[in-house]
Amino acid sequence: MACDLFELVKVMGYNQVTIGGHDIGAHVAFSFAANYPAFVSSLILLDTPHPDDSMYRLPMLPIPGADYVYPWWLAFNQIKQLLEGRMSIVIDWIFNQLLRKKDSVTDFDRAVYAAAYNSADAIRASNAWYQAFPQDIADSRTYAKLTMPVLGVGGSGYALLQHALPAVATTYSLEKIDDAGHFILAEKPEETAHVITQFLECYV
Repeated sequence: MACDLFELVKVMGYNQVTIGGHDIGAHVAFSFAANYPAFVSSLILLDTPHPDDSMYRLPMLPIPGADYVYPWWLAFNQIKQLLEGRMSIVIDWIFNQLLRKKDSVTDFDRAVYAAAYNSADAIRASNAWYQAFPQDIADSRTYAKLTMPVLGVGGSGYALLQHALPAVATTYSLEKIDDAGHFILAEKPEETAHVITQFLECYV
């Protein structure tokens, strides 16, 4: 996916871009920056670092009393084609657990997500992303430390970014979006946009 974006950047005639993404989009943005650093002026990661070896240490079972959401779906998506026509079950659970402000993603929004994911092809592609994590982790071991400015913006994922960025970037800044869960763009759009704008004003 990073390679596809790189080809698009070349077709559009850009010599450098600022690239950013949320969750899986952050994985792709990081991979783009790691593989094509000369083409990246700055990188923005929203609530999620790139997969690395720490993913292999995620618990197999939820830890009683632990203050985190047990990420069962990472393993569940290794199993293919169980949810065709029933993706709303997962969509609703994810939003219910990972949103701090529940009404920031409406019932209509959820229905759009479910409709987009409900086909066999969409679920195959979604499963495949999670099934590729071992390759992403292996790739991460080969990446040089990023030298372009990197911004990490986190809600519930702030601690993950705080742990990951020192090992992968030489120049980085971290910003926390208070009272937000994972979906910071939906829950705190103005605050998130303000942090990104301030970063871009410094480096663009």
